[in-house]
Amino acid sequence: MNARTLTNAEQLAARYDLVVVGAGPGGLSAAIEASSAGARVLVVDENPGPGGQIYRAITRNTPEQQPFLGKDYWKGSSITAAFVGAAVDYAPSTTVWDLEPADGTGSCDDVVVGLTIGGTARRIRARAVILATGAMERPMPVAGWTLPGVMTAGAAQIALKSIRGIPKGRIVLAGCGPLLYLLAAQLLDAGADIAALIDTTDRRQRLPALRHLPDFLRSPYVAKGLALLIKVSRRIRTKSDVSELAIVGTEKAQGVAFRAGGRQQTIAADCVLLHQGVIPNINLASAAGCAIEWNDRQRAFQPQTDRQGRTTAKGVFVAGDGAFIGGAQHAAVSGRISALAALRDLGLSIPSRIDESAGQLEAERQTYLRGRGFLDVLYRPAQQFRAPHDQATIICRCEEVSVGALREAIALGPPGPNQLKTFTRCGMGPCQGRLCASTVTEMMAAERRVSPDEIGTYRLRAPVKPLRLSELAALPQTRDAVIAVTGRVPEEPSTLQTEKGNTP
Repeated sequence: MNARTLTNAEQLAARYDLVVVGAGPGGLSAAIEASSAGARVLVVDENPGPGGQIYRAITRNTPEQQPFLGKDYWKGSSITAAFVGAAVDYAPSTTVWDLEPADGTGSCDDVVVGLTIGGTARRIRARAVILATGAMERPMPVAGWTLPGVMTAGAAQIALKSIRGIPKGRIVLAGCGPLLYLLAAQLLDAGADIAALIDTTDRRQRLPALRHLPDFLRSPYVAKGLALLIKVSRRIRTKSDVSELAIVGTEKAQGVAFRAGGRQQTIAADCVLLHQGVIPNINLASAAGCAIEWNDRQRAFQPQTDRQGRTTAKGVFVAGDGAFIGGAQHAAVSGRISALAALRDLGLSIPSRIDESAGQLEAERQTYLRGRGFLDVLYRPAQQFRAPHDQATIICRCEEVSVGALREAIALGPPGPNQLKTFTRCGMGPCQGRLCASTVTEMMAAERRVSPDEIGTYRLRAPVKPLRLSELAALPQTRDAVIAVTGRVPEEPSTLQTEKGNTP
Protein backbone atom coordinates (compact mmCIF):
# COMPACT_ATOMS: atom_id res chain seq x y z
CA MET A 1 0.00 0.00 0.00
CA ASN A 2 1.21 3.56 -0.74
CA ALA A 3 0.76 6.84 1.09
CA ARG A 4 -2.44 8.64 0.13
CA THR A 5 -1.87 12.33 -0.59
CA LEU A 6 -4.69 14.61 0.58
CA THR A 7 -5.35 17.96 -1.07
CA ASN A 8 -8.71 19.06 0.40
CA ALA A 9 -10.62 18.91 3.65
CA GLU A 10 -13.21 16.42 2.39
CA GLN A 11 -10.52 13.74 2.14
CA LEU A 12 -9.71 13.93 5.85
CA ALA A 13 -11.09 11.28 8.17
CA ALA A 14 -12.91 12.59 11.23
CA ARG A 15 -10.65 10.55 13.51
CA TYR A 16 -7.20 8.97 13.36
CA ASP A 17 -5.26 6.76 15.72
CA LEU A 18 -2.23 9.01 15.33
CA VAL A 19 -1.61 12.43 13.80
CA VAL A 20 2.02 13.32 13.14
CA VAL A 21 2.81 17.02 12.70
CA GLY A 22 5.90 17.48 10.54
CA ALA A 23 7.49 15.36 7.81
CA GLY A 24 11.18 15.62 8.63
CA PRO A 25 13.20 12.57 9.71
CA GLY A 26 11.42 12.38 13.08
CA GLY A 27 7.90 12.65 11.70
CA LEU A 28 8.50 10.30 8.77
CA SER A 29 10.06 7.65 11.02
CA ALA A 30 7.19 7.89 13.50
CA ALA A 31 4.60 7.52 10.74
CA ILE A 32 6.34 4.51 9.18
CA GLU A 33 6.66 2.78 12.57
CA ALA A 34 3.03 3.37 13.56
CA SER A 35 1.52 2.43 10.19
CA SER A 36 3.49 -0.83 10.11
CA ALA A 37 1.63 -1.80 13.30
CA GLY A 38 -1.73 -1.16 11.65
CA ALA A 39 -2.47 2.26 13.13
CA ARG A 40 -4.44 4.75 11.07
CA VAL A 41 -1.98 7.62 10.61
CA LEU A 42 -2.21 11.15 9.23
CA VAL A 43 0.97 13.16 8.58
CA VAL A 44 0.45 16.93 8.37
CA ASP A 45 3.20 18.88 6.63
CA GLU A 46 3.50 22.61 5.88
CA ASN A 47 5.90 21.87 3.03
CA PRO A 48 4.78 20.71 -0.44
CA GLY A 49 6.73 17.45 -0.11
CA PRO A 50 8.24 15.20 2.59
CA GLY A 51 11.73 15.68 4.00
CA GLY A 52 11.49 18.59 6.42
CA GLN A 53 14.31 21.13 6.45
CA ILE A 54 17.20 18.66 6.46
CA TYR A 55 15.87 16.64 3.50
CA ARG A 56 13.89 19.42 1.85
CA ALA A 57 12.82 18.63 -1.75
CA ILE A 58 14.49 15.21 -1.52
CA THR A 59 11.81 13.64 -3.74
CA ARG A 60 12.48 16.18 -6.53
CA ASN A 61 16.26 16.56 -6.36
CA THR A 62 18.85 14.20 -7.82
CA PRO A 63 22.57 13.68 -7.04
CA GLU A 64 23.35 14.45 -10.67
CA GLN A 65 21.69 17.88 -10.61
CA GLN A 66 22.50 18.86 -6.99
CA PRO A 67 25.80 17.12 -6.10
CA PHE A 68 26.69 20.12 -3.90
CA LEU A 69 24.15 19.08 -1.24
CA GLY A 70 26.48 16.36 0.04
CA LYS A 71 26.25 12.71 1.05
CA ASP A 72 24.29 13.28 4.26
CA TYR A 73 21.47 14.94 2.35
CA TRP A 74 20.94 11.91 0.12
CA LYS A 75 20.45 9.69 3.17
CA GLY A 76 16.94 11.12 3.12
CA SER A 77 16.09 9.16 -0.03
CA SER A 78 15.65 5.87 1.82
CA ILE A 79 13.42 7.24 4.58
CA THR A 80 11.20 9.17 2.17
CA ALA A 81 10.90 6.11 -0.10
CA ALA A 82 9.77 4.03 2.89
CA PHE A 83 7.27 6.73 3.81
CA VAL A 84 5.82 6.96 0.31
CA GLY A 85 5.28 3.20 0.42
CA ALA A 86 3.59 3.25 3.85
CA ALA A 87 -0.16 3.02 4.49
CA VAL A 88 -0.61 6.60 5.73
CA ASP A 89 -2.60 9.69 4.83
CA TYR A 90 -0.26 12.56 3.90
CA ALA A 91 -1.45 16.17 3.89
CA PRO A 92 1.24 18.44 2.37
CA SER A 93 0.93 22.24 2.26
CA THR A 94 -1.23 21.99 5.38
CA THR A 95 -0.97 24.16 8.48
CA VAL A 96 -1.78 23.11 12.05
CA TRP A 97 -2.97 26.16 13.96
CA ASP A 98 -4.51 24.62 17.09
CA LEU A 99 -4.02 21.60 19.31
CA GLU A 100 -6.30 20.72 22.22
CA PRO A 101 -5.07 17.82 24.38
CA ALA A 102 -7.42 15.20 25.75
CA ASP A 103 -8.92 16.53 28.95
CA GLY A 104 -8.29 13.34 30.94
CA THR A 105 -11.77 13.37 32.49
CA GLY A 106 -13.42 10.97 30.07
CA SER A 107 -15.56 13.63 28.41
CA CYS A 108 -13.08 13.83 25.54
CA ASP A 109 -10.36 11.18 25.32
CA ASP A 110 -9.06 12.46 21.98
CA VAL A 111 -6.69 15.23 21.00
CA VAL A 112 -8.39 17.80 18.76
CA VAL A 113 -6.28 19.15 15.90
CA GLY A 114 -7.19 22.39 14.10
CA LEU A 115 -5.70 22.57 10.63
CA THR A 116 -6.07 24.24 7.25
CA ILE A 117 -5.82 22.28 4.02
CA GLY A 118 -6.63 23.57 0.54
CA GLY A 119 -7.75 26.91 2.00
CA THR A 120 -10.33 25.26 4.28
CA ALA A 121 -10.08 24.93 8.07
CA ARG A 122 -11.13 21.76 9.86
CA ARG A 123 -10.95 20.20 13.29
CA ILE A 124 -10.21 16.49 13.44
CA ARG A 125 -9.66 14.09 16.31
CA ALA A 126 -6.74 11.82 17.11
CA ARG A 127 -6.16 9.28 19.84
CA ALA A 128 -2.59 10.60 20.02
CA VAL A 129 -0.46 13.27 18.36
CA ILE A 130 3.29 13.32 17.78
CA LEU A 131 4.77 16.79 17.26
CA ALA A 132 7.82 16.48 15.01
CA THR A 133 8.09 20.19 14.31
CA GLY A 134 11.89 20.19 14.36
CA ALA A 135 14.20 23.09 15.07
CA MET A 136 14.25 26.75 14.17
CA GLU A 137 17.21 29.09 13.91
CA ARG A 138 18.10 31.06 16.98
CA PRO A 139 17.65 34.74 16.06
CA MET A 140 20.87 36.76 15.71
CA PRO A 141 19.82 40.42 15.98
CA VAL A 142 22.70 42.72 15.08
CA ALA A 143 22.71 46.27 13.77
CA GLY A 144 21.46 46.23 10.18
CA TRP A 145 20.04 42.71 10.20
CA THR A 146 16.71 43.96 8.84
CA LEU A 147 18.30 45.40 5.67
CA PRO A 148 17.53 43.85 2.27
CA GLY A 149 20.27 41.40 1.40
CA VAL A 150 20.47 39.94 4.92
CA MET A 151 18.94 36.54 5.59
CA THR A 152 19.45 33.53 7.81
CA ALA A 153 21.65 30.62 6.80
CA GLY A 154 18.58 28.38 6.99
CA ALA A 155 16.68 30.55 4.52
CA ALA A 156 19.60 30.40 2.09
CA GLN A 157 19.70 26.63 2.45
CA ILE A 158 15.97 26.41 1.69
CA ALA A 159 16.55 28.28 -1.58
CA LEU A 160 19.53 26.08 -2.42
CA LYS A 161 17.62 22.84 -1.85
CA SER A 162 14.29 23.95 -3.29
CA ILE A 163 15.26 25.77 -6.48
CA ARG A 164 19.08 25.63 -6.59
CA GLY A 165 18.97 29.31 -5.66
CA ILE A 166 22.34 30.98 -4.98
CA PRO A 167 22.60 34.59 -3.74
CA LYS A 168 24.11 36.94 -6.30
CA GLY A 169 27.30 38.85 -5.68
CA ARG A 170 29.70 38.65 -2.76
CA ILE A 171 28.43 36.57 0.16
CA VAL A 172 29.55 36.85 3.77
CA LEU A 173 28.51 34.20 6.29
CA ALA A 174 28.56 35.31 9.92
CA GLY A 175 27.83 33.57 13.22
CA CYS A 176 28.69 30.23 14.73
CA GLY A 177 27.74 26.58 14.67
CA PRO A 178 28.15 23.55 12.37
CA LEU A 179 25.36 24.61 9.98
CA LEU A 180 27.28 27.76 9.06
CA TYR A 181 30.21 25.66 7.83
CA LEU A 182 27.95 23.12 6.13
CA LEU A 183 26.18 25.86 4.19
CA ALA A 184 29.52 27.45 3.27
CA ALA A 185 30.70 24.15 1.80
CA GLN A 186 27.45 23.63 -0.10
CA LEU A 187 27.50 27.15 -1.54
CA LEU A 188 31.14 26.77 -2.55
CA ASP A 189 30.40 23.56 -4.44
CA ALA A 190 27.38 25.21 -6.05
CA GLY A 191 29.59 27.99 -7.44
CA ALA A 192 28.78 30.86 -5.07
CA ASP A 193 31.12 33.82 -4.56
CA ILE A 194 31.91 33.74 -0.84
CA ALA A 195 33.94 36.74 0.33
CA ALA A 196 34.43 35.57 3.92
CA LEU A 197 33.17 33.54 6.86
CA ILE A 198 33.09 35.52 10.11
CA ASP A 199 33.08 33.08 13.04
CA THR A 200 31.63 34.56 16.25
CA THR A 201 32.28 31.41 18.32
CA ASP A 202 33.10 32.49 21.88
CA ARG A 203 36.71 31.46 22.52
CA ARG A 204 35.95 31.27 26.26
CA GLN A 205 33.84 28.17 25.56
CA ARG A 206 36.83 26.13 24.36
CA LEU A 207 38.01 25.13 27.83
CA PRO A 208 34.56 24.09 29.16
CA ALA A 209 34.03 22.08 25.96
CA LEU A 210 37.18 20.02 26.54
CA ARG A 211 35.57 17.84 29.20
CA HIS A 212 33.11 16.63 26.55
CA LEU A 213 35.85 15.93 24.00
CA PRO A 214 36.28 12.18 24.80
CA ASP A 215 32.61 11.52 23.97
CA PHE A 216 32.87 13.61 20.83
CA LEU A 217 35.86 11.60 19.62
CA ARG A 218 33.70 8.45 19.86
CA SER A 219 30.77 10.07 18.03
CA PRO A 220 29.70 9.71 14.37
CA TYR A 221 30.41 13.42 13.83
CA VAL A 222 34.22 13.57 14.22
CA ALA A 223 35.44 12.70 10.72
CA LYS A 224 32.64 14.63 9.03
CA GLY A 225 33.18 17.72 11.17
CA LEU A 226 36.95 17.81 10.68
CA ALA A 227 36.63 17.35 6.92
CA LEU A 228 34.13 20.21 6.78
CA LEU A 229 36.33 22.59 8.78
CA ILE A 230 39.40 21.80 6.67
CA LYS A 231 37.52 22.23 3.40
CA VAL A 232 36.03 25.58 4.36
CA SER A 233 39.18 27.03 5.97
CA ARG A 234 41.26 26.17 2.91
CA ARG A 235 38.90 27.76 0.40
CA ILE A 236 37.30 30.67 2.29
CA ARG A 237 38.76 33.67 4.05
CA THR A 238 37.84 33.03 7.69
CA LYS A 239 37.85 35.49 10.57
CA SER A 240 37.64 34.25 14.17
CA ASP A 241 37.76 35.73 17.67
CA VAL A 242 34.98 38.14 16.66
CA SER A 243 33.47 40.18 19.50
CA GLU A 244 31.34 42.74 17.60
CA LEU A 245 29.31 42.54 14.39
CA ALA A 246 27.12 44.91 12.37
CA ILE A 247 25.71 45.02 8.85
CA VAL A 248 26.79 48.10 6.90
CA GLY A 249 24.45 49.80 4.42
CA THR A 250 21.56 52.23 3.99
CA GLU A 251 19.08 50.95 1.41
CA LYS A 252 20.56 47.42 1.40
CA ALA A 253 23.45 45.41 2.85
CA GLN A 254 26.77 46.64 1.53
CA GLY A 255 29.20 45.01 3.93
CA VAL A 256 29.93 43.64 7.38
CA ALA A 257 31.79 45.59 10.07
CA PHE A 258 33.31 43.56 12.89
CA ARG A 259 35.92 43.56 15.60
CA ALA A 260 38.31 40.60 15.62
CA GLY A 261 41.36 40.29 17.86
CA GLY A 262 40.81 43.83 19.05
CA ARG A 263 40.95 45.30 15.53
CA GLN A 264 38.01 46.88 13.67
CA GLN A 265 37.53 45.60 10.11
CA THR A 266 35.01 45.81 7.27
CA ILE A 267 34.34 43.37 4.43
CA ALA A 268 32.24 44.38 1.42
CA ALA A 269 29.22 42.14 0.74
CA ASP A 270 26.07 42.03 -1.36
CA CYS A 271 24.46 39.29 0.76
CA VAL A 272 24.97 38.47 4.43
CA LEU A 273 23.90 35.11 5.90
CA LEU A 274 23.50 35.03 9.70
CA HIS A 275 23.39 31.98 11.95
CA GLN A 276 24.09 31.15 15.60
CA GLY A 277 22.69 27.68 16.06
CA VAL A 278 19.24 26.16 16.27
CA ILE A 279 16.71 25.75 19.08
CA PRO A 280 13.58 23.59 19.44
CA ASN A 281 10.44 24.89 17.72
CA ILE A 282 8.13 24.83 20.74
CA ASN A 283 5.28 27.05 19.56
CA LEU A 284 2.65 24.37 18.99
CA ALA A 285 3.61 22.44 22.13
CA SER A 286 3.47 25.65 24.14
CA ALA A 287 0.05 26.63 22.77
CA ALA A 288 -1.25 23.13 23.55
CA GLY A 289 -0.41 23.66 27.22
CA CYS A 290 2.61 21.35 27.41
CA ALA A 291 4.96 22.20 30.26
CA ILE A 292 8.10 23.95 28.98
CA GLU A 293 11.51 23.72 30.65
CA TRP A 294 14.88 25.44 30.26
CA ASN A 295 17.87 23.55 28.82
CA ASP A 296 20.85 25.57 30.02
CA ARG A 297 23.46 23.69 28.00
CA GLN A 298 21.61 24.38 24.75
CA ARG A 299 20.41 27.81 25.95
CA ALA A 300 16.85 27.12 24.88
CA PHE A 301 13.41 26.24 26.15
CA GLN A 302 12.04 22.81 25.27
CA PRO A 303 8.92 20.76 26.05
CA GLN A 304 9.11 18.72 29.22
CA THR A 305 9.06 15.06 28.10
CA ASP A 306 9.87 11.60 29.36
CA ARG A 307 12.37 9.39 27.50
CA GLN A 308 9.67 8.28 25.05
CA GLY A 309 8.56 11.81 24.19
CA ARG A 310 5.38 11.99 26.31
CA THR A 311 4.60 15.55 27.35
CA THR A 312 2.55 16.75 30.32
CA ALA A 313 -0.45 17.14 27.98
CA LYS A 314 -2.49 13.94 27.66
CA GLY A 315 -2.08 12.25 24.28
CA VAL A 316 0.64 14.65 23.04
CA PHE A 317 4.19 13.48 22.26
CA VAL A 318 7.20 15.42 20.96
CA ALA A 319 9.96 13.80 18.90
CA GLY A 320 13.19 14.92 17.27
CA ASP A 321 14.66 18.41 17.45
CA GLY A 322 11.33 19.79 18.60
CA ALA A 323 12.06 18.11 21.96
CA PHE A 324 15.78 18.96 22.12
CA ILE A 325 18.51 19.41 19.55
CA GLY A 326 20.10 16.10 18.61
CA GLY A 327 20.49 16.13 14.82
CA ALA A 328 18.81 14.34 11.92
CA GLN A 329 19.86 10.76 12.73
CA HIS A 330 18.83 11.18 16.35
CA ALA A 331 15.49 12.66 15.25
CA ALA A 332 14.72 9.59 13.11
CA VAL A 333 15.33 7.22 16.02
CA SER A 334 13.45 9.51 18.40
CA GLY A 335 10.42 9.46 16.09
CA ARG A 336 10.33 5.66 16.12
CA ILE A 337 10.60 5.57 19.93
CA SER A 338 7.70 8.01 20.33
CA ALA A 339 5.59 6.04 17.85
CA LEU A 340 6.17 2.83 19.82
CA ALA A 341 5.23 4.61 23.04
CA ALA A 342 2.03 5.91 21.44
CA LEU A 343 1.17 2.41 20.16
CA ARG A 344 1.68 1.02 23.64
CA ASP A 345 -0.52 3.68 25.25
CA LEU A 346 -3.25 3.05 22.66
CA GLY A 347 -3.07 -0.72 23.01
CA LEU A 348 -2.26 -1.19 19.32
CA SER A 349 0.71 -3.51 19.72
CA ILE A 350 2.03 -6.24 22.02
CA PRO A 351 3.81 -4.58 24.99
CA SER A 352 6.68 -7.09 25.17
CA ARG A 353 7.46 -6.59 21.49
CA ILE A 354 7.37 -2.81 21.93
CA ASP A 355 9.70 -2.94 24.94
CA GLU A 356 12.24 -5.02 23.02
CA SER A 357 12.22 -2.69 20.02
CA ALA A 358 12.31 0.42 22.20
CA GLY A 359 15.34 -0.92 24.09
CA GLN A 360 17.27 -1.45 20.85
CA LEU A 361 16.32 2.00 19.59
CA GLU A 362 17.35 3.64 22.86
CA ALA A 363 20.84 2.14 22.52
CA GLU A 364 21.03 3.49 18.96
CA ARG A 365 19.86 6.90 20.12
CA GLN A 366 22.65 7.13 22.68
CA THR A 367 25.17 6.62 19.88
CA TYR A 368 23.89 9.71 18.10
CA LEU A 369 23.91 11.71 21.34
CA ARG A 370 27.62 11.09 21.85
CA GLY A 371 29.52 14.29 21.35
CA ARG A 372 26.42 16.43 21.54
CA GLY A 373 27.70 18.03 24.73
CA PHE A 374 30.93 19.09 23.02
CA LEU A 375 29.05 20.81 20.18
CA ASP A 376 26.52 22.45 22.52
CA VAL A 377 29.19 23.93 24.78
CA LEU A 378 31.73 24.89 22.10
CA TYR A 379 29.18 26.64 19.89
CA ARG A 380 27.17 28.33 22.62
CA PRO A 381 26.58 31.84 21.22
CA ALA A 382 28.41 34.64 22.98
CA GLN A 383 26.40 36.74 25.43
CA GLN A 384 26.66 39.93 23.35
CA PHE A 385 24.95 38.21 20.42
CA ARG A 386 22.25 36.54 22.54
CA ALA A 387 21.40 39.82 24.31
CA PRO A 388 22.58 42.71 22.11
CA HIS A 389 23.45 46.14 23.53
CA ASP A 390 23.19 48.49 20.53
CA GLN A 391 20.17 50.64 21.36
CA ALA A 392 18.93 50.97 17.78
CA THR A 393 19.04 47.27 16.89
CA ILE A 394 15.59 45.89 16.13
CA ILE A 395 14.60 42.84 18.20
CA CYS A 396 10.93 42.34 17.26
CA ARG A 397 10.77 42.63 13.49
CA CYS A 398 6.96 42.38 13.38
CA GLU A 399 6.38 45.39 15.66
CA GLU A 400 9.76 47.11 15.05
CA VAL A 401 10.73 47.15 18.73
CA SER A 402 14.36 48.12 19.39
CA VAL A 403 16.85 47.14 22.07
CA GLY A 404 16.50 50.60 23.61
CA ALA A 405 12.71 50.37 23.86
CA LEU A 406 12.93 46.92 25.38
CA ARG A 407 15.50 47.95 27.98
CA GLU A 408 13.34 50.91 29.03
CA ALA A 409 10.33 48.61 29.43
CA ILE A 410 12.33 45.95 31.29
CA ALA A 411 13.45 48.62 33.76
CA LEU A 412 9.78 49.22 34.66
CA GLY A 413 9.68 45.78 36.27
CA PRO A 414 7.48 43.40 34.25
CA PRO A 415 8.12 39.88 35.65
CA GLY A 416 8.40 38.13 32.28
CA PRO A 417 8.03 38.29 28.49
CA ASN A 418 4.25 37.86 28.58
CA GLN A 419 3.84 40.97 30.74
CA LEU A 420 6.45 42.83 28.68
CA LYS A 421 4.13 42.55 25.68
CA THR A 422 1.74 45.05 27.23
CA PHE A 423 4.50 47.68 27.40
CA THR A 424 6.00 47.27 23.93
CA ARG A 425 3.85 44.88 21.80
CA CYS A 426 7.04 42.86 21.37
CA GLY A 427 5.98 39.34 20.39
CA MET A 428 2.44 40.36 19.36
CA GLY A 429 3.01 40.29 15.60
CA PRO A 430 2.10 37.56 13.10
CA CYS A 431 5.03 35.34 14.12
CA GLN A 432 3.90 35.42 17.79
CA GLY A 433 7.45 35.78 19.02
CA ARG A 434 9.17 33.10 16.95
CA LEU A 435 11.83 35.63 15.88
CA CYS A 436 12.27 37.44 19.18
CA ALA A 437 11.30 35.15 22.08
CA SER A 438 14.76 33.78 22.86
CA THR A 439 16.37 37.23 22.60
CA VAL A 440 13.77 38.83 24.88
CA THR A 441 14.31 36.13 27.51
CA GLU A 442 18.09 36.49 27.31
CA MET A 443 17.86 40.28 27.59
CA MET A 444 15.56 40.16 30.62
CA ALA A 445 17.74 37.53 32.28
CA ALA A 446 20.88 39.61 31.69
CA GLU A 447 19.25 42.77 33.04
CA ARG A 448 17.99 40.98 36.16
CA ARG A 449 21.14 38.84 36.51
CA VAL A 450 19.13 35.66 36.82
CA SER A 451 18.76 32.46 34.82
CA PRO A 452 16.44 32.50 31.78
CA ASP A 453 14.58 29.73 33.59
CA GLU A 454 13.36 32.34 36.08
CA ILE A 455 12.28 34.69 33.27
CA GLY A 456 10.36 32.17 31.15
CA THR A 457 9.17 32.63 27.58
CA TYR A 458 6.01 33.56 25.71
CA ARG A 459 2.96 31.40 26.35
CA LEU A 460 1.18 31.16 23.02
CA ARG A 461 -2.48 30.73 22.19
CA ALA A 462 -4.31 29.44 19.15
CA PRO A 463 -4.22 30.18 16.32
CA VAL A 464 -0.49 29.49 16.39
CA LYS A 465 -0.19 30.42 12.70
CA PRO A 466 -2.05 33.22 10.87
CA LEU A 467 -5.55 32.15 9.88
CA ARG A 468 -7.90 33.80 7.36
CA LEU A 469 -11.43 34.67 8.41
CA SER A 470 -12.66 32.73 5.38
CA GLU A 471 -10.92 29.63 6.74
CA LEU A 472 -12.54 30.07 10.14
CA ALA A 473 -15.90 30.61 8.49
CA ALA A 474 -15.52 27.27 6.71
CA LEU A 475 -15.43 25.42 10.02
CA PRO A 476 -18.59 23.36 10.70
CA GLN A 477 -20.45 25.05 13.54
CA THR A 478 -21.22 23.33 16.81
CA ARG A 479 -24.79 23.12 18.06
CA ASP A 480 -23.89 25.21 21.11
CA ALA A 481 -22.30 27.90 18.92
CA VAL A 482 -25.43 28.20 16.78
CA ILE A 483 -27.61 28.59 19.87
CA ALA A 484 -25.22 31.18 21.36
CA VAL A 485 -25.22 33.33 18.23
CA THR A 486 -28.79 32.94 16.98
CA GLY A 487 -30.69 32.02 20.13
CA ARG A 488 -32.35 29.19 18.20
CA VAL A 489 -31.95 25.44 18.45
CA PRO A 490 -30.83 24.18 15.01
CA GLU A 491 -33.37 22.02 13.25
CA GLU A 492 -30.87 19.40 12.11
CA PRO A 493 -28.26 19.03 14.84
CA SER A 494 -26.98 15.80 13.30
CA THR A 495 -25.40 17.84 10.48
CA LEU A 496 -23.46 20.02 12.88
CA GLN A 497 -20.13 19.52 14.55
CA THR A 498 -20.18 18.18 18.09
CA GLU A 499 -17.84 17.26 20.91
CA LYS A 500 -14.92 19.61 20.50
CA GLY A 501 -14.86 19.55 16.75
CA ASN A 502 -15.72 15.94 15.89
CA THR A 503 -18.51 15.27 13.40
CA PRO A 504 -20.99 12.54 14.41
